[in-house]
Amino acid sequence: MPKSKRDKKVSLTKTKKKGLMCKQQLVDEIRRCVEEYNRIFLFSVQNMRNAKLKDLRTEWRHSRFFFGKNKVMALGLGKTKQTETQDKLHKLAKHLIGQCGLLFTNKDSDEVLEWFKNYSESDFARSGNLATETVTLPAGPLPQFPHSIEPHLRQLGMPTSLQRGVVTLLSEFTVCKANQALKPEQARILKLLGQQMAEFKITMKCMWSKNGKFKKFGSKEKKKALKSQISQEEVRDVDMKEVNDNADAAIEVAGDNADVGIEVGDDNGDASTGIADENEDADSEVDVVSEMK
Repeated sequence: MPKSKRDKKVSLTKTKKKGLMCKQQLVDEIRRCVEEYNRIFLFSVQNMRNAKLKDLRTEWRHSRFFFGKNKVMALGLGKTKQTETQDKLHKLAKHLIGQCGLLFTNKDSDEVLEWFKNYSESDFARSGNLATETVTLPAGPLPQFPHSIEPHLRQLGMPTSLQRGVVTLLSEFTVCKANQALKPEQARILKLLGQQMAEFKITMKCMWSKNGKFKKFGSKEKKKALKSQISQEEVRDVDMKEVNDNADAAIEVAGDNADVGIEVGDDNGDASTGIADENEDADSEVDVVSEMK
């Protein structure tokens, strides 16, 4: 069905669009920090939480964190050799993919990598996250919940009732199973139970320094994991080849034994047939002699 030209959507919100001004400010701020700081780290974020990020900014107040649209941040760094503000800075812009950010700092690279390697914060899982363990609630009272929340628990799918002012689970209830995606109701129940299954973590992907060096992280570990996987597959293939060779040899031996058995049987059959024929000839000669008498 064609769209009507008269039908125009009118937004009733009073919030104004950020427009190009905000994007230009981000580009200018990134270019200013390129001149001010010695190193730029590009990192990815797992289970993004604003509260955790706020604490992280406070901890690293001597540095600057930037989050925004990847294309806008890449524009501030320079997408090509012609537009980059520093040497080899366009290589960093090419890795701005997915949920990531920029860290401008004067700290040593080893210190930064070691700190973020050991940094992680637990938090409540959200809808779509994978459950890290199976959570099962036995039937019986749930004293950790107030009586006023019992209707909400029933809305979330829990078989509960209010008995003498205490929230009681009528039957055993499995909240979630390990390695399965959480539904919104399951995530809400886990939060009410105080079960934290998500981990806020920052992983450094690559680094650019002012001397023109660009370095990617994690490539060696990936290569080692790939090599170990290939070696395991080769060992598995060798084992399977030995099993197949042994099976073929066993089949050949069994076939040879069967052929030998058949030949022996044929020889025995021929011998028995010859003996039977000799016996018949002897009987016929006896009959002839008796008749002559």
